[in-house]
Amino acid sequence: MHSQKLGWLLLSPTIVILGLFGIFPFIYVLWVSFHAWNPFAANPGMVFNWADNYRRLVFDAQFLASLGITLTFVFFAVVSELILGYILAQALLKDFPGKAVFRTIHTLPLIMAPIIVGSVWKLMTTPSIGIIPYLLRSWFGYDLNIGQSAVAAFTVTVIMDIWHWTPLVTLSLIAALVSLPPDPFEQAQIDGAGKSQIFWHITLPLIRPALLATVFIRLMDALRTVDEVLMLTGGGPGSSTRYIGVHIFKEVFPKTNYGYGSAISVIVLYLTIVVCWLLYVGLIAPRVKRG
Repeated sequence: MHSQKLGWLLLSPTIVILGLFGIFPFIYVLWVSFHAWNPFAANPGMVFNWADNYRRLVFDAQFLASLGITLTFVFFAVVSELILGYILAQALLKDFPGKAVFRTIHTLPLIMAPIIVGSVWKLMTTPSIGIIPYLLRSWFGYDLNIGQSAVAAFTVTVIMDIWHWTPLVTLSLIAALVSLPPDPFEQAQIDGAGKSQIFWHITLPLIRPALLATVFIRLMDALRTVDEVLMLTGGGPGSSTRYIGVHIFKEVFPKTNYGYGSAISVIVLYLTIVVCWLLYVGLIAPRVKRG
């Protein structure tokens, strides 16, 4: 009994912080989502409108388009980061000249704030002064202008996200690969298993929990991408990079549509939970059940 009281006492600061900065804001946003509220209007009061904000979402073509673009962005970004992160993790497990320098440079994007990342990529992709348009023009004769081409803008935002977050995936997978027991791999090599067989039947199942945790983190981050995209493209050209986080930002701040923006935020949180749950059920739950 004494140990339980001590445990709750030690956990109490974390519980208080979680309540203040996690649970309470969510409840408040959920409450606001059932209201029509513009605090800067002539009548700044909150008007309860039941589920009108959520009903509006179903018929909002701009929201549905933003959701589709966001899911496409998340798919290409997260899948690319997982593949590159695994390749780099395997490479960094081996010794090669300049390994320490490469590891340091590779990890640097993680310490940069998203708004700084967007600013750097804005400079690098500006047609008149950017190094990327200059190299593409010199080497391939391609004129990159993310302010005019929707495909180019979308592609650059995906590449920017890969550049920013692949180091996180690499570090997570390095930790998972280092902790793997050597016995299954030695036995597989003795039995004559090839590299692909070892990867699919030994490496992948063993690192699956760490891999899934990394996917969850990246999914949640990618679905709420705002700062870097706003700095780089502003959601344009047109609405080609108006991802759901950018859409919420523009509904809440320029339009001061706080009730509707809160409803979108709640729906995005729900979709994130559903996607993570589906991944868990599809990848982890059957394995736990068999075990």
